[in-house]
Amino acid sequence: MMLKMSQTTLGDGLGITFQQVQKYEKGTNRMAASRLQHISQLLQVPVPFFFEGAPHLPGQPKGNGEEASPAYVSEFLATSDGLALTKAFMQIKEPGLRRRIVELVEQIARDDLS
Repeated sequence: MMLKMSQTTLGDGLGITFQQVQKYEKGTNRMAASRLQHISQLLQVPVPFFFEGAPHLPGQPKGNGEEASPAYVSEFLATSDGLALTKAFMQIKEPGLRRRIVELVEQIARDDLS
């Protein structure tokens, strides 16, 4: 969704049908590590992106030490407003302006709680 890439386009890039892409998304079909690597390249995201928020198994290493994003971040980014806001915000190149926008939104949120 973030890349505005259809399942057909992704399938074409992988050499499979959009129905097969749907089966991967739903978990109907298992995916080989090489396929996951190929998808990460097409979507321009690191492989660990697909595991954010996954439960940690006891006895397994936690990875690179970074905390997983809270669920509300993923939920927000899955909405059309979240995508639009994130995309627009990332187009702002001036760090000071971006910081002021964050401060403005934080202030609005605090005022809204009152």
